[in-house]
Amino acid sequence: MPERIPIKVGMTVQLRKKHPCGGDLWTVTYVGADIAAVCMRCRRRVMLPREEFERRIRKVLSLDEDASVRGKG
Repeated sequence: MPERIPIKVGMTVQLRKKHPCGGDLWTVTYVGADIAAVCMRCRRRVMLPREEFERRIRKVLSLDEDASVRGKG
């Protein structure tokens, strides 16, 4: 079984398939059964099932550590 990638809000990832705008960098905005991400080029928001999102990840570029703290308190 493939290893699960820990997905957190604020992560920037590069996906295998490009968005129609030409961008392939996404920032995760919601994590649950589905993953919501925003295209860094055109700011379009999409939701994908977690398994599909994990399969499409090519590379994790960064993790915004403060993003998870900002939403609390």
